[in-house]
Amino acid sequence: MEERVAERLRGALGPFGFEVHAFKVGWYNAVLQPAFHLPYPDDTLAFVVLSTPSMFDKAFKPFINKERLKIISDPVDQCVSHHLSRVKEKFPDQKVDVIFDYEILPSRKPKFLAQTAAHVAGAAYYYQRKDVKLDPWGKKKIYGVCIHPKYGGWFAIRGLLLFPDIQVLLLKQPSPIDCVSTEEKRIKLLEQFNFHWKDARYRDIIEVKERYSEEQKAYFATPPAERFRLLGLTREAQ
Repeated sequence: MEERVAERLRGALGPFGFEVHAFKVGWYNAVLQPAFHLPYPDDTLAFVVLSTPSMFDKAFKPFINKERLKIISDPVDQCVSHHLSRVKEKFPDQKVDVIFDYEILPSRKPKFLAQTAAHVAGAAYYYQRKDVKLDPWGKKKIYGVCIHPKYGGWFAIRGLLLFPDIQVLLLKQPSPIDCVSTEEKRIKLLEQFNFHWKDARYRDIIEVKERYSEEQKAYFATPPAERFRLLGLTREAQ
């Protein structure tokens, strides 16, 4: 059942530069405090959705050209919402719940922890402080970061697709590929991500097969308030 659903999702989202990776809700809930649990039974089928570097040309630019007059919020979020919401049409007989990476609860907590979801689904390895044996940071706050085995840091986690009526008891959990395997490189990765993230060096911690285009880099390097102008949109559209 899981493979049939996955094939249909890949057919719907793959041509637009998205990846989908299956997981069971129980895998995710098992590694988090109850406050962050997803409110579904452990065997519920879910998918984490990533955008790859090609999403910008395959999904985002066509979306902007077509929906120019309807852009009322962050253009990338609106593009992702458009494509993930359309997935429901592919499953007319199934309930599909969508949670986006930008959604928050009334408590201001995120609705899901994106990097944890990517890790438990085997999509990308979530490198954290605990993965470094000789911690050099003392009392400094150090945030973790996911690295994709093909795209390094040149990707984004966009949302979850959950199928409440599908239980997958026998789904086997894949391990994410540990592509930053040495202590030295892990320290370098976390240093670059926490203290020099703007220069994007952490994204190239491994040799990548594809990265963001110069146009895409320029877009994401532009402050959000100025991105409308970059796209030729006016603030009146917002």
